[in-house]
Amino acid sequence: MEKTHKIALVNSSSFGRIFPEHILQLEKIGEVKRFTVDQNIPGKELAELLHGYDVIIASVTPFFDQTFFDHKDELLLISRHGIGYNNIDLEAARKHGTLVSIVSALVERDAVAENNITNLLTVMRRTCESAQAVRSGLWKERARFAGHTLLHKKAGVIGIGNTGSLVAQILRNGFLCDVCAYDPNKDQLYMDTFGARKVGLDEVLRTCDVICLCASLNEDNIHMIGEKEVEKMKNGVYISNSARGALVDEQAVAEGLRTGKIAGFATDVLETEPGDADHIYLQFERAVVTPHTSAYTMECLENMGRKCIDDVEKAVRGECPDRAVQPVSSSIISI
Repeated sequence: MEKTHKIALVNSSSFGRIFPEHILQLEKIGEVKRFTVDQNIPGKELAELLHGYDVIIASVTPFFDQTFFDHKDELLLISRHGIGYNNIDLEAARKHGTLVSIVSALVERDAVAENNITNLLTVMRRTCESAQAVRSGLWKERARFAGHTLLHKKAGVIGIGNTGSLVAQILRNGFLCDVCAYDPNKDQLYMDTFGARKVGLDEVLRTCDVICLCASLNEDNIHMIGEKEVEKMKNGVYISNSARGALVDEQAVAEGLRTGKIAGFATDVLETEPGDADHIYLQFERAVVTPHTSAYTMECLENMGRKCIDDVEKAVRGECPDRAVQPVSSSIISI
């Protein structure tokens, strides 16, 4: 395979860092360079920065929008180092002849689902607060950190697709929860498989002790959890979000934490990433924020990296990568 390609790693904090052999494999194909840019970099500026690069391995940011593709020279492939692709204009990519591929959702499923539950338990059992107390010599004050058990709670899952379905199974089989789920795209027969009852969003909000956010983000569910939704929730509800930060209105969640309506909020995602040390959530001891690391297990990252390499190898051979969400390109060889 001739080394005629130029490969850009854009805003990926993990690709090739934990598994440097992934970089070595890409270097057999072409020149590899890492770029870190502002998530809101204008499309034209991004296109100029990446001039000459015909393969991109991309993170959740920046946005590869219509303006980017209007100004980009040849671009064979954008391979997402993840399962989401809402930061890529697929129609613009199609018109430009750029393939867009993603990692199979199954690669991230286990890691993200278990982290949703891990973070939920962290706020319910007040793990971070009590651990910090020990570091501060306050072991004897342990009674201050009495939390709540997850066992036998009524649990609501918002979005019961790839990750949410496993979250539902863990809640039902591992913690004997009464699990209900809101997902307009899934029927009861599907939910039966994972031990959940299909309900409306109102029932999840009004009756559940814990709520797990696992929905993909689209234009219809931005800030689906806002001030009115928080008001409907049970007093003392616990929430864990491992999906996308923009599913919730951060000001509404902060107000819920302030009043105690929300007893604990755990999130691995923010609407604007990376988060700052002065983020509004961090004013509250009952909030746990992790830096979008739900998929950061060694097993998951190794498989994600291998998938991106496979995408690049196939694309440069004129083959369509697996899990191509934009498969139209004149570079694909017809068989």
